[in-house]
Amino acid sequence: MTDRAGRRRPGTRLTYRRAGVNIEAKVRLLADLAPAIAATHTEAVAAGIGAFAGALRFDSREAGFLVATVDGVGTKTLLARRANRDHVIGSDIVAHCANDLASSGARPLAFLDYIAMAHLEPSVVIALIQGMTQACGAVRAVLLGGETAEMPGVYAGDAYDVVGTMIGVAPPKGLITGSSVKPGDRLIGLASSGLHTNGFSLARRVLDRARASLNDHVPELGTTLGDALLAPHRCYAPRVLALLGRINVHAVAHITGGGLVGNLARVLPEGCRARVIRGWPQPPIFGWLQRAGRIPDADMVKTFNLGVGMVIVTSPRDAEVASQHFVDIGIPAFDIGEIVEGLRGVDLA
Repeated sequence: MTDRAGRRRPGTRLTYRRAGVNIEAKVRLLADLAPAIAATHTEAVAAGIGAFAGALRFDSREAGFLVATVDGVGTKTLLARRANRDHVIGSDIVAHCANDLASSGARPLAFLDYIAMAHLEPSVVIALIQGMTQACGAVRAVLLGGETAEMPGVYAGDAYDVVGTMIGVAPPKGLITGSSVKPGDRLIGLASSGLHTNGFSLARRVLDRARASLNDHVPELGTTLGDALLAPHRCYAPRVLALLGRINVHAVAHITGGGLVGNLARVLPEGCRARVIRGWPQPPIFGWLQRAGRIPDADMVKTFNLGVGMVIVTSPRDAEVASQHFVDIGIPAFDIGEIVEGLRGVDLA
């Protein structure tokens, strides 16, 4: 070591590892994960593990549009870490991105992840990647690439962040934009499994205020708070894409941050207003959170999905077919309202 004048002075040599980044451990970890990642690959992968950028062949004749989305899991990671259930976070980010693509009528092709933490925790990264690979298999997407970053000083303790990017294709006449939505259309709500990946900053504050533990069994929930809050983000994508071959879907809204009102408004054209009538079965975790946190109803509506994770907008004659399509595969579906003439927006009664 040297002083400001450049003179050498005694002391421990400073290395990247002493600064908090262990490159060798990262290399070993990625080598151990390579078989699980490669298992998601198909013959379409031209460059994958080890490449600076992944490459995927696709038949352009089947695609009119290349569609991409990026999102994160947010502070659900903090509860997953507390409960040692990191696997669900890996699954969640893939489901979230696949649902976003399906909302545009796009089929997933490839997924890329970004994991960042203060110090490399191999068991956590392995759990996350295992969750991602299994979820990628379910939506038939390849895990094409990713990045694991050690960032001491940015993240505190054992906290980490997870972000995902998914690329897909939509057929030339199959891109769903909401432009065909018109008055008289019906709204079909698809049941959520719980909070999915939104509202956890508020949910964690409720836990703190209630001095509740994730291990607490709550009779009205029929399970522990941990099980209810960390329920996986339901993946609707394969079922939505299958429905597109049966009926004319006018719009699809993935209910994420901003709740039912904020997300449904995004798919409406000018002159169309959604009239939503509450009355569907709501997972009891939402009632518990509202009472324990004394959360105003207006904040519940704009923060949580309240039991509806996706909304399908279709004509009245196709509404029953749409509902039954999801019920037949085990996803409860409800007619939750209609499209009327009016200023673009959503009324929730």
